[in-house]
Amino acid sequence: MVVSNRYRLSSMTASPRPAFIPGLSAIAADYDAIICDVWGVIHNGTQANVASVEALRRFRSQTNRPVILLTNAPRPSGPIFTQLDGLNVPRDAYDDIVTSGDATVNHLKSAAVNRYIHIGPKRDLALFEGLDGSFSDDADGEIIVCTGLHDDEREEPEDYCVRFEELAGRGLKMVCANPDLVVERGGKLVHCAGALARLYTEIGGQAQIIGKPYAPVYDLTRQRLTALSGSSIPSDRILAIGDGLPTDIQGAVNQDLGVLFVTAGIHAADFGAADSPQPDKVEARLDADGLHADAVMPRLVW
Repeated sequence: MVVSNRYRLSSMTASPRPAFIPGLSAIAADYDAIICDVWGVIHNGTQANVASVEALRRFRSQTNRPVILLTNAPRPSGPIFTQLDGLNVPRDAYDDIVTSGDATVNHLKSAAVNRYIHIGPKRDLALFEGLDGSFSDDADGEIIVCTGLHDDEREEPEDYCVRFEELAGRGLKMVCANPDLVVERGGKLVHCAGALARLYTEIGGQAQIIGKPYAPVYDLTRQRLTALSGSSIPSDRILAIGDGLPTDIQGAVNQDLGVLFVTAGIHAADFGAADSPQPDKVEARLDADGLHADAVMPRLVW
């Protein structure tokens, strides 16, 4: 496909610059699989992005190649299937879901602890189903498992300073099940577990952060892709799509994957009009963060 090769050539120069493409169809032929972010690309927390869903459906139907949704949700993938069903995201838009929660469960199973201090909302309790051990208070807990703020509509990370100073003083390790600092919910940015993990380390505590951009969740995703495809797919034939620079894009760069940066997500205000990002601002931000993208578009469309 001539047009897709033209777009790909821009990322193979000594100083790669992203191609600002009209749609996924311009580069679809260059990839054998897609790893796509969920929150910020597929939906905004309250409603699905219909055009993005259709783009993934068409990639699957026209190329017969797999799509895995990769999210930093701090819960196992089961509830995410249900959540997407509720947002009318059809299951023929993707083949599987991998979550930060899935990788966190694997990590906790290997940890020799029995008493968990859970910091996060009750909706995340599914993370602990099937794990040995029990919940504990701050005085007796052996490990902190952070899935978010207890009430992210009203609380700020700073509300946890005193508690974290006491926990860090005891030398307790925090496992953060969601590296995201913020996420967009219905047009409003709310803090996530990553913001608490950052605060905990600033206070002097130790935090093990699971999920994008770290390797364990990508290792799990590659295992799923291999199972779906029947063979291992080379990194440069996998396209990672996301809107978060420190998570989606950093993780894709770390893994040497193809990168499609969706700009009208959590960084939209940095690039001018949401539907018409200014190329110079996008490139400057990527350079400043030490990142690159093969392609850029405001929102995922076919």
